Amino acid sequence: MPSSTGFTRRQVMTTSAALAATALSIPTAAQAAARSTASAASASALDVVANMQPGWNLGNSFEAIGADETAWGNPRVTQAFFRRLKAQGFRSIRIPVTWGQHEGSAPTYTLDPVFLARIKQVVDWALADGFYVLINMHGDAWQWVPNMPTQHDAVLAQYTATWQQIAATFRDEPRRLLFESINEPFFTGSSGDQQNAVLMNELNTTFHSVVRATGGGNADRLLVMPTLGDTPDQPKIDTLLATFSALDDPNLVASIHYYSFWPFSVNLAGYTTFNATTQQDLTDTFDLLHRAFVAKGIPVVVGEYGLLGWDSGPGTVEQGETLKYLEYLGYYARHRGLTTMLWDNGSRFNRRTLQWNDPSLYAQIRSSWTGRSGTASTDQLFVPKGKTQTDATITLNLNGTRLLRIDVGTRPLIRGVDYTVSGNTLTIAAATLSRLTASQEYGTNAVLSLRFTDGIPWTVNVITYDKPVLTSATGTTASLVIPTAFNGDKLATMEAVYADGTAAGPQSWTTYQQFNVAFTPDYTAGTITLPTAFFDGVTDNTTVTLTFHFWSGAILTYTLTRSGTAVTGTSA
Repeated sequence: MPSSTGFTRRQVMTTSAALAATALSIPTAAQAAARSTASAASASALDVVANMQPGWNLGNSFEAIGADETAWGNPRVTQAFFRRLKAQGFRSIRIPVTWGQHEGSAPTYTLDPVFLARIKQVVDWALADGFYVLINMHGDAWQWVPNMPTQHDAVLAQYTATWQQIAATFRDEPRRLLFESINEPFFTGSSGDQQNAVLMNELNTTFHSVVRATGGGNADRLLVMPTLGDTPDQPKIDTLLATFSALDDPNLVASIHYYSFWPFSVNLAGYTTFNATTQQDLTDTFDLLHRAFVAKGIPVVVGEYGLLGWDSGPGTVEQGETLKYLEYLGYYARHRGLTTMLWDNGSRFNRRTLQWNDPSLYAQIRSSWTGRSGTASTDQLFVPKGKTQTDATITLNLNGTRLLRIDVGTRPLIRGVDYTVSGNTLTIAAATLSRLTASQEYGTNAVLSLRFTDGIPWTVNVITYDKPVLTSATGTTASLVIPTAFNGDKLATMEAVYADGTAAGPQSWTTYQQFNVAFTPDYTAGTITLPTAFFDGVTDNTTVTLTFHFWSGAILTYTLTRSGTAVTGTSA
């Protein structure tokens, strides 16, 4: 007869046997870590680094300058956090550490044993959960290491003493722990490129000799070495290749950082989209890394990637353009055999809620680890309010996929009626747009989910809008706040020119100024603010014409007059 659980005894026994078999076949965290350690112990450097993909940065914790790891706003790191992160699919963690503030004085530069024990505790937690772990010398790279040109012996002595202590502490850790010599190094007061190259080589070779001399697991531990500034350009790569050649060690890894084509990364100079120039920059960079290192058997870790605009404020780089960048980066890194580590200062994966602040960003990143996703020319479809609708077209970036269907919520649109597809051109019927925007409320009225044969869906927001309206205002060079009725639209970029057509503002080489630096929209408050940073680049007693470019295609002009610290703004 059935038991109180609803199962017969035979069913319970069968189920128990199945669960036992499953338990034997699926390793625990400790078993997975042990197997991973055994694999890493005998693997080539290329294989180890390949197994580290994908990676993630524990940014703004142990490199924080202040009392402890919470000084820059993140909570204390816990073992539960690592377990949750592992569930997100990451296989390696880079732990940036600033050591100098926890050291005593010369000549021993003794590290605070409490701090050192805390780093070891966190490293051991991550290793126990099966992660590959990379620890480095981080904030020191902009605190005291830059003084090497003028304080050579003192800097080298501290650098040597620091790495001796780190290496001794971790000498018996498994090979899944990697050391990185330094983060984004630069030198202040050097005589130029030649001296920079000499000093960079000296740091990396000193690091190598110090770590190897401690023996134990450090005898063949993978050592990660950056180019000057972690910059991926040919002269700096050549310097690192020369270092690798001289060291003749098969367990070396090259490191660079990639934050995209700079104008796109910060929304400057009119680079508002992931266009052909921006994509080519990524392609050329990853091709260079493959030729210079991977093709020669030297693995590469892209130790940090992301967008610089993430730190300057919301909306700096438009969401759809960000997703296209991340989709292509993940794909092309795989194509070129590069291991990537997402830079996260706490604003991507929330360390308090243990959830992603932007799930769509994470979904795109995760999908790119294994395949491609279809995207489109835009994720915003602007429909003018109160006007006769016309068909709207969007260019599909199929990336080897096919469009299967389009959903609005749980309801699919009807192909051939609501929309048509010809090649890579998607056309949404006027009648469909009228139905989707029937409320005529400003902003997003409907969300289209374009579903392809592979990857994640591409989202298109159907937005009702009117042409924005700017209002005249007065202010000072400390701040001019322009009242703005956005009417459902969003700001893409701003131009600033003097009467003679030359650029006004902090970036004098381009008329298009930097988003969230020279100007900041606030859609909730209904304002566009020009801060001190903008007026610092505006000549006194001049008139400046601003041209605001909106994502709908609307273009508005606005005139500024500066007289001393007083500023007057007039709408066209």
